[in-house]
Amino acid sequence: MKIQIINGPNLNLLGIREEGIYGSRDFDNYFEELQKNFPQAELHYFQSNIEGELINKLHEVGFLFGGIILNAGGYTHTSVAIHDAIAAIKTPVVEVHISNIYAREEYRHKSLITSKCAGLISGFGLTSYDLAIQYLIHKLR
Repeated sequence: MKIQIINGPNLNLLGIREEGIYGSRDFDNYFEELQKNFPQAELHYFQSNIEGELINKLHEVGFLFGGIILNAGGYTHTSVAIHDAIAAIKTPVVEVHISNIYAREEYRHKSLITSKCAGLISGFGLTSYDLAIQYLIHKLR
């Protein structure tokens, strides 16, 4: 089963940005751990700080892969275009956030993409990705 992980803006700085919120691990090393922990899934990873590239990736894999895990970063709260891209594809999307967005600034409490996603996992650090993979594996059996 193919699962695409898509990370949005500033997530390329994991491990060095705001460690109190996002932790001290970089995503590339964590992704290697995910691949080892979930050998039954063919995991792919993409990160971009550019909204259009995230949309292009959703379009590219949205009819071919079994599942998508999306951490749209700040675009979660602003992007009607990403909302529309999720609505346009067939592959189920799980929205993931490392931090608990509801324990943070008020503007982070509103997600424009959740209504088109299969579900939302927020606040469990990088383990949020593990939980999303587990869900997709069980859902897509």
